[in-house]
Amino acid sequence: MSTLLQPRCRAVTSRPGPPTGRRIARHRLPAVVALVAAAALPLGGCSLLPAAGLSGGYPLHTGIVATTFWVGEVFDPTASDGSQVYSTYDSLWMESFGGCDGTEVDGVCQTEARTEAEDWFPTETVPLENPFYLDLPFDDVNDPGAFARRDEVVPWAAQEPYRSHRGDPLFSYLKNRWVELSFDGATCYAQIQDAGPGEYDDAEYVFGSDDQRPLNDRYGGAGMDVSPAVVGCLGFDELNGEQAGVSWRFVDEADVPEGPWTRIVTTSQVR
Repeated sequence: MSTLLQPRCRAVTSRPGPPTGRRIARHRLPAVVALVAAAALPLGGCSLLPAAGLSGGYPLHTGIVATTFWVGEVFDPTASDGSQVYSTYDSLWMESFGGCDGTEVDGVCQTEARTEAEDWFPTETVPLENPFYLDLPFDDVNDPGAFARRDEVVPWAAQEPYRSHRGDPLFSYLKNRWVELSFDGATCYAQIQDAGPGEYDDAEYVFGSDDQRPLNDRYGGAGMDVSPAVVGCLGFDELNGEQAGVSWRFVDEADVPEGPWTRIVTTSQVR
């Protein structure tokens, strides 16, 4: 495992708590970025340095707000980041997944309650990809800044197969990586399949070792979106809203325990 990184200079400001009422975070249209230098200067003059005292495992992020999203959702058809018919890593995400990750109501893909008896899987679609998915606010393919510095901030960048794809805008270091999520005594696992919410180059939060708050200050300061399967598995208070108090950390595939999240493992790359 590569040396984990921590921010050393960005000031942390207080974030507002979750507002009352429903809010969903959305993401951007996929687009192939132009090739940029892989060793760009860190934003704002900040540097990411090896974290001291870390030995084994990835750092834990605590008290994070998560919102709900699902394949096939259209949050705002007029916004560049308002649809989950595609993801930042897959321009045909809904097709790749196998359809709406929920229920069709008058032609609109909506979320639905999930049950443990069905392994939290969708009830109307036979998924072709893992229904346990999430996003984090670091788009290492379509955001020029994140793409430029991914080799210096992503902990596994020096490992294969990532090392062989240095400078390749059609290969994501984040897509399909595993994340362990915990809430109110429950622990589940999911794979990264999109980027967001609200920010796309927040390496200090995503990869930092000091439990920094997300840069995003919208949607209750959400630091991730999670799928309906994760919502059900973790037992969120609402099917479609904001949930505070989520903890998460990266986990290597070899350390993911067997569970409903391993019934189907997504392996596809950027398309």
